[in-house]
Amino acid sequence: MADLKPPFTQETANRKVKFAQDLWNTKDHNVVYKGYTEDCIWRNRDHFFIGHDKIKEFLQNKWQKEHDYRLRKELFAFTDNRIAVQFWYEFHDDQGQWWRCYGLEDWTFNEQGKMRKRQMSGNNVKISEEERWFKDNVDVNTVDISEKHWW
Repeated sequence: MADLKPPFTQETANRKVKFAQDLWNTKDHNVVYKGYTEDCIWRNRDHFFIGHDKIKEFLQNKWQKEHDYRLRKELFAFTDNRIAVQFWYEFHDDQGQWWRCYGLEDWTFNEQGKMRKRQMSGNNVKISEEERWFKDNVDVNTVDISEKHWW
């Protein structure tokens, strides 16, 4: 989206976060990587890499292992060209075990609105089917995260 570029306002930062959330929820690595610069620097937990090819490879591997992935992102803070996000996502593994990841991201953008640096920290927690927040046909944006138990 052409208008979602720095300098950010409260409104455009929120829209950028939700745009990213919706894009990631497609789980299409062939589309998602296009939101990043060709030389984008990534840290995802203990993975460090640079560039489109590595981003695509990482995302493809991620979504091959994380089944029924559903993500929620919320704006945490922003400046002219940076956005901080808190997020939660759920998925199940090949054995059917459900997981929820709790995490934070630090994003830096270029003048055109593409992300040139992404740093992610997250922790996976085992959950039961009953503990899931983002069940089928639930809009992830309607789940009241503030009222949920996080432990």
